[in-house]
Amino acid sequence: MNDFVTQPLTRREFLARGGALVVSFAIAPALALAGEGPPKAPGLPGSLKTTPLLDAWIRIDADNGITVFTGKAELGQGIKTALLQVAAEELVVEPRSITLVTADTARTANEGYTAGSQSMEQSATAIMHAASQVRAILVKLASERLNVPPADLTVHLGAIRARDGRSVTYGQLVTNETLHVEAGPHSPLRDARTTRGVIGKSMQRVDIPAKVTGGLAYVQDLRLPNMVHARVVRPPSYRARLVSIANSGVEKMPGVVKVVRNGNYLAVIAEREYQAVQAMRALAKAAKWEEQATLLPPNDAYGAFQKLPAEDYVDLGGPAETAIGTGTISATYRRPYQMHGSIGPSCAVAQVENGMLTVWSHTQGAYPLRAAIAEMLRMPPERIRVIHVEGSGCYGHNAADDAGADAALLASALPGRPVRLQYMREDEHSWEPYGSMMISNARAKLDNGKVAEWHYEVWSHGHNQRPAPAGNLAPAWLIENPFAQPVPKPIPLPNGGGDRNAIPGYTFPNARVIHHFIPAMPLRVSALRALGAYHNVFALESFMDELALAASVDPVDFRLRHMDDPRARDVIAAAAERFGWGRFQKQRGRGRGFGYARYKNHASYCAIAMEVEADRESGHIRPIRVVAAIDSGEAVNPDGIRNQTEGGIIQSLSWSLCESVAFDATRIRSRDWSTYPILRFSNVPEAIDVHVITRPGSPFLGAGEAAQGPVAAALANAVADALGVRLRELPFTRARVKATVGI
Repeated sequence: MNDFVTQPLTRREFLARGGALVVSFAIAPALALAGEGPPKAPGLPGSLKTTPLLDAWIRIDADNGITVFTGKAELGQGIKTALLQVAAEELVVEPRSITLVTADTARTANEGYTAGSQSMEQSATAIMHAASQVRAILVKLASERLNVPPADLTVHLGAIRARDGRSVTYGQLVTNETLHVEAGPHSPLRDARTTRGVIGKSMQRVDIPAKVTGGLAYVQDLRLPNMVHARVVRPPSYRARLVSIANSGVEKMPGVVKVVRNGNYLAVIAEREYQAVQAMRALAKAAKWEEQATLLPPNDAYGAFQKLPAEDYVDLGGPAETAIGTGTISATYRRPYQMHGSIGPSCAVAQVENGMLTVWSHTQGAYPLRAAIAEMLRMPPERIRVIHVEGSGCYGHNAADDAGADAALLASALPGRPVRLQYMREDEHSWEPYGSMMISNARAKLDNGKVAEWHYEVWSHGHNQRPAPAGNLAPAWLIENPFAQPVPKPIPLPNGGGDRNAIPGYTFPNARVIHHFIPAMPLRVSALRALGAYHNVFALESFMDELALAASVDPVDFRLRHMDDPRARDVIAAAAERFGWGRFQKQRGRGRGFGYARYKNHASYCAIAMEVEADRESGHIRPIRVVAAIDSGEAVNPDGIRNQTEGGIIQSLSWSLCESVAFDATRIRSRDWSTYPILRFSNVPEAIDVHVITRPGSPFLGAGEAAQGPVAAALANAVADALGVRLRELPFTRARVKATVGI
């Protein structure tokens, strides 16, 4: 068995394995349904608000073993390493001495989804304060044990020492109830200016070695004893109905264990993986479907999209129509449906044993998935355990949850044996939830080189159709007693969905922002990294350059004219300086561009400067170098922040240069990498320089989604600088560039 997977166990078994002297572990919150957590403690920081007991976060064994628990999942964002650093700093131990347990409904707190760059803000903050208070409790116990005032004790590497040389270890101090207490509102945090030993230093990420050596890193690698393999036969389009299935003889094919049909749901289970693939293909040929043309007309998708019924929300209530008139500048920006494009097709393993269902999944929400599966299977949630295991290329709401539901359905049809379900590429591409198509109109009026009026409207679907409920799981739509998709709801500000970052971060007089929320979903949409911020920042920051050009002001200077926030000014100045903005020598076919945003208007600050080469004849755009400056509060692992920012830069370039879901009136046509191209290594910038600004002692702000919007804007602005024409519709394919140039 893989060493990164634990066997299913009950709470009683878990506690028993810990030994008699183990500090008690508060799992009560873990037994709550998603959305039904314990009473909130609003005065506590981070996720302590919903899970205030200290031993839900920190466990210390009699043998001095330390375990830290988080309800957040490692998605490749480096959260494991950063959380170890935070805990180690406050417990004054080495990070390697800590065992970290991530999202597991039998062991960790319910922290909802790992999403929105909030893991540091929520979980790391909770762990930091919990560890600080645990240290204080242990120091107090040591003071009593050694009969020495707490102020005369020092803490180092899990031991508390008196000046006379006597010492006692953490493990020697704990009893069953030592940490089974609620956190207080005040924590004796170590001084960020003078005592930092672990936080602020780049630490090698603990999740990387297995990934780069081909080790056991992902749920796709999971192998359990007596395991069988499964494949699904998805309908050719969303609302297709299974009319008939010929006698295919699939049941008699080599290795086939079971053919599963449940309404419009079809799947096969076989002893070996390739046997399952062969059986799936035979079953697919035997199935006949009735389809409906329910998608947008591909020849006028944006027009049809904008005509869909919308709910209007005024996000910023300046004058309604003051931006129309002499001197008004306006522009429209468009973004297509885009997919996650996960490198590894989604996968999950499930097993029913003694009436308990265990699901190993790369879901971003172990508890929400458990609730959704419980609803779909009409099964008590306490009989389901969901364990997060990383997935290759999994982030956002891709098909991971669907795969977990498929595995649960199939394991229920074959009790006793672990069932491994993995999608084929076309399953992943055709059925995953996409990032929404979006359109925005920007209008502004200039006066004496500054914005005098600002009016911005954005049209968007929802960005959060995650499970639970069960109706957000694709398999639940197909079974005999199907679950309907719930009506989408907008995500309220300040986080927002389609209007995330729609409110400009600049100081504008007479500013008005309207969100046209479109509940209909002709194509399946949900959370794609950065949600609406990617499009809105692309639009706003492109428009800022258009206004700067109209005002004959340098784009960076134009931004600073409208910026009061000193931290924003710092990242803008840092990116410009490190790029050499003032020294840039323009060349034919080369341009520079700038983009800035504070993610969600309340999280990380990020500024991007970019140099590109653009060819009018071929339409080819080549990013040459990118310089970023990011301020995400106190930097726990600066190298990890650089990793996240670099990844965000490359992914945004891929979205902005290549990615667009193709479809006709009935079917998704982006079914493989040839019909949904992504950025190639040859088009990755020659140099990416990320400058991390740290603010010791200030709150943690997630960095994972800060760069995507500014990158798209910087790219658009650099292309405009290079070619002298403005691209306002993503992606900037060769054909679109040539059409815009007029070739």
